[in-house]
Amino acid sequence: MQDSRISDAVVNRLPRYYRYLSELEAAGVERVSSSRMSEDMNLNASQIRRDLNCFGGFGQQGYGYQVSRLKQEIMKILGIGASYKAVIVGAGNIGQALLRYRHFGDEGYHIVGIFDNDPELIGREVGNYRIRGMSELPQFLKENKVDIGIIAVPKRYAQQVADDLVSMGVTGLWNFAPVDVEARRGISVVNVHLSDSLYILSYRMRENRKNENN
Repeated sequence: MQDSRISDAVVNRLPRYYRYLSELEAAGVERVSSSRMSEDMNLNASQIRRDLNCFGGFGQQGYGYQVSRLKQEIMKILGIGASYKAVIVGAGNIGQALLRYRHFGDEGYHIVGIFDNDPELIGREVGNYRIRGMSELPQFLKENKVDIGIIAVPKRYAQQVADDLVSMGVTGLWNFAPVDVEARRGISVVNVHLSDSLYILSYRMRENRKNENN
């Protein structure tokens, strides 16, 4: 369970740090200061230091951060490198797009099945996967230790699917339905709203146009 003392805002910035450090490592950079990180990432240097200090002191005053070590520490914090099994419920456009995304496996997230209740989809092949009927889900989860349920169904079915997955032993829910789902204490839930990024983009475009006209 996430430490309640660590804010969601801090946790949400960790993937940005991880991606940034991965780029530095690939470029052969061995050491980086919070000031350099601030310039490159458009974040306040003191904020960066506070974020990282939430998980322990990884830097040294006057020296900065060792890139490879800090990256490894953030990997451990985020659980990257561990191995997780996931199933997708919902074989529509979003579900199939997620299934075809190949980099999940590189990070340790392995999709082992995709399920739907549409007779026209059941039995179809998507890549190396056969779309299974929802009736097969209980037995499949019983036979395979699945950690994550990826929900990609219409919003009216999302909460029921979440409840069913949890009742079958899944402990993490990654929800792409256009509605938030909830789960009991001890179950990790991330609700993804794809439209939010577009709203933010349209806001920034609007602000840029306003500034250009001033």
